[in-house]
Amino acid sequence: MRKSQQLSFLEESIALAIDEWTFNGASTRELTHCYHDYPARMIPQIAEKLIDLYGRGAKMLFDPYCGTGTSLVEGVIRGIDVIGTDINPLAGMIAQAKTSLPDFFVLDNSIRHFNDFVFRSQPIKLEKPPFIPGISKIEFWFKSQVIEKLLRLKIFIDTLEDDEVRLFFKIAFSETVRESSNTRNDEFKLYRYGPEKLRLFNPNVFSMMSLKLKRNRLGLERFAELMSQFKDFPTAKIYGFNTVEGIPEEYIKKNSIDIVVTSPPYGDSHTTVAYGQYSRLSAAWLGLEEPEGVDRKLMGGKLQKKIPRLPSKHLVETIESISQKDSKRALEVASFYHELHQSVTNIAQVIKPGGFACYVVGNRKVKGTVLPTDVAIMDFFSALGYEHVDTHHRIIPNKRMPLRNSPTNATGVLEETMTREYIVIMRRKRMGVVSEKKSIYYASSKRKKSKLRKKKVVKRKTKRQKR
Repeated sequence: MRKSQQLSFLEESIALAIDEWTFNGASTRELTHCYHDYPARMIPQIAEKLIDLYGRGAKMLFDPYCGTGTSLVEGVIRGIDVIGTDINPLAGMIAQAKTSLPDFFVLDNSIRHFNDFVFRSQPIKLEKPPFIPGISKIEFWFKSQVIEKLLRLKIFIDTLEDDEVRLFFKIAFSETVRESSNTRNDEFKLYRYGPEKLRLFNPNVFSMMSLKLKRNRLGLERFAELMSQFKDFPTAKIYGFNTVEGIPEEYIKKNSIDIVVTSPPYGDSHTTVAYGQYSRLSAAWLGLEEPEGVDRKLMGGKLQKKIPRLPSKHLVETIESISQKDSKRALEVASFYHELHQSVTNIAQVIKPGGFACYVVGNRKVKGTVLPTDVAIMDFFSALGYEHVDTHHRIIPNKRMPLRNSPTNATGVLEETMTREYIVIMRRKRMGVVSEKKSIYYASSKRKKSKLRKKKVVKRKTKRQKR
């Protein structure tokens, strides 16, 4: 076989392998996945395939950056108990709703009452704009007639007695808040419409809410059909702890997780996806805690004083090359990977020997340099006693992100955004894990002892020579 033919065959094989994970044209809004939009969501087909490949016989799945719960839904419909955590309260609320099964009789009765409410309720006379904690200038973000209707919806929702039904309504309300606001709905960050667009913008708030309830009710019905196969329903527990700081043992014990299926942030929210900004208006209307402070709590939000040590040679070299161009930007990048490394260190301890960690990541570009997040994840886990199983590649089709962005936030300075994702598969070795801290300590101790021995040998030789 000629070299050109060999290359052609190899290129074709790579293309086929990528296509297997791209899922171009697949519907990503089936079941309760239809509930709510959210930035950079993992599509359900990836979670489905990962669980089917690496989660056979799994009893417990964990998603440490669960977002709105894509992997959790795919886990429970396969009879797996799932645990998710996300420090964005709105994301956690959506994930909880997507994995819940409210009583259909109570739900349908509440929807009928809602439809009656829409036709019969009287407008609220507002002498001044209401105070919504987390929104400093409410009339800047919402038109006065929209504010009044949202208030009526909120009053109705607060009257619902069933917790799961109320949660179902809150999710529809959340998306209604965002879509009826004056912010550009094709952006994740908070940008107000321009004057001309704003003048023509006249959202029908009640109609929006009704359509979302109808859509979500249909998705829930299909989800319930799949769940009806189980005599004992699998459990779904959603928390708000930060895996960077640790994993509370009262929630997840060490060596208890069969498979992790997750997609961590691709970078700090300041220059990548602003999850907090996307959530702020809805979270404020729902009364969630500190809606304006989410982005500061996200990975990389805390700047380190100096570039930390990281167990990934390729990543460290890449950060050093960025440092030569911009030391401040390099420190911001290093701070993100420092927290990602801390998170991985904590997650690695809760996975069972023989269990899998499946990470969907993107390699972003900073200062014209591609950051090897896929290699970093592999190195972080490898240093903790894990073995690399595979890395799958996929092209990102129709991702709701701009083709070019400004990663430095400098006006006019644009770079291409990520068009590929990497699915890194790691498996914990069955013989157990030596913690990274100990392995570093022992390595440095051995070097130190070796140097001491060499010094002693030299001294002995010197004394004998003198004799």
